[in-house]
Amino acid sequence: MQLSPPHAPHLVRGPITQERLATLVHGFYADVRADPLLGPVFEQALADRWEPHLERMVAFWSTVALGSKSFTGNVFGKHMALADVTPAHFAAWVRLWGEHTERLFHAEDARELQITAHGIARNLFQGYFGTRPTFAHRS
Repeated sequence: MQLSPPHAPHLVRGPITQERLATLVHGFYADVRADPLLGPVFEQALADRWEPHLERMVAFWSTVALGSKSFTGNVFGKHMALADVTPAHFAAWVRLWGEHTERLFHAEDARELQITAHGIARNLFQGYFGTRPTFAHRS
């Protein structure tokens, strides 16, 4: 099944809105699926459940960035169940997230989304490997 991101302005950076978060999530995960490192891990975990996952991720980022309180769940527990995750997966995920946020949002909004994502990645990394990651937040 081919997933298509919702329509939203791609050429002009803007503030964080529900529509832009949906565009972020759909575009980001399209690249995750196409990534030779990340794609197989996500495909194994999600298989034919991509649409519900994307809806949950939009709800998650809407809750985080807009305070919508539309997400509930155990982020840590779900991710700890994934197999074959390496430090390189985290670096690739953080890199793609940075690219997508910088493309869609004003610099200060992109930075806030990146800081949040880095915090999540650090916690998950520590859960997997028992150490702090070496990837650094881009200034």
